[in-house]
Amino acid sequence: MADLNAYFQNGSEVEISSNDDGFRGAWYTGTVIRPASGKVKNKFLVEYKTLMADEKGSKPLRETLDVVQLRPPPPRELNRSFKFSEEVDAYYSDGWWEGVITEVLENKRYSVFFRGTREQIDFGESELRLHREWVHGKWVPPLEEEKVLVSTEVKSSKEMVEETFKEGTLIEVSSDEDGFQGAWFAATIIKQISKEKFLIVYQNLRNDDDTEFLREEADVMHIRPYPPDTPVVDHFNLLQEVDALYNDGWWVGVISKVLSGSRYIVYFKDTKEEMEFKGTDLRLHQDWIDGKWVMVSRALKL
Repeated sequence: MADLNAYFQNGSEVEISSNDDGFRGAWYTGTVIRPASGKVKNKFLVEYKTLMADEKGSKPLRETLDVVQLRPPPPRELNRSFKFSEEVDAYYSDGWWEGVITEVLENKRYSVFFRGTREQIDFGESELRLHREWVHGKWVPPLEEEKVLVSTEVKSSKEMVEETFKEGTLIEVSSDEDGFQGAWFAATIIKQISKEKFLIVYQNLRNDDDTEFLREEADVMHIRPYPPDTPVVDHFNLLQEVDALYNDGWWVGVISKVLSGSRYIVYFKDTKEEMEFKGTDLRLHQDWIDGKWVMVSRALKL
């Protein structure tokens, strides 16, 4: 596997993720100052370009961060329009925040929904970029060729929802409640209540009385089809993105240490926690993007 530290030389332009409250889920532009001093490995001193250390805004903020919180600036198409349900990064409050296109507006504007905050905000096309993941030294999906894309069949959001989420469909559901953010739970659709809302029943979560499996309403922005089976993995790699089975749900994390006996330490960015898992309790992470499953690991040659 490539030495990822080679991407973070002194003076390198980078994007930085933060674990501080109010900043999680965003990437900020910055510069690598130098590797952390001492015997600490895989840590770097970085300087933010848009976040300041003082109230006057004259002194850029500097922090010492782990390599898993850094990545090179992603590539970006010069001219690109976006479609309903596409995952994008939106420039907001001095950083790039991951969201989903919920409506295509007039004059090259789009409504973007942010799952973490449950906010929906309108953005211009120049304020958006296609969401990409940096995994093992490559961007997924790769940069698109600059060409005019002509679609011969454009389905409405209503058609996409009706075709994907039918009664009896096995799905996964995310939650914004404290303690459950960042996890996906298996469930089944009982029926569609409205254009973008469904009654679902969980497969593993039970009600307060523990008499039956929990039922609740879920909107289309918090559900996705159940991921397809992934190839059996004999060994996960350092910094590989995975889902870890914990407390009846699948939580997205990154392999931060490979142990012996098919055991791994997984780092969860949202909570800044590390936990140990057996390889059988991990699966390759996949993203549901624009009506398709994208598995970054499959696009890489490890």
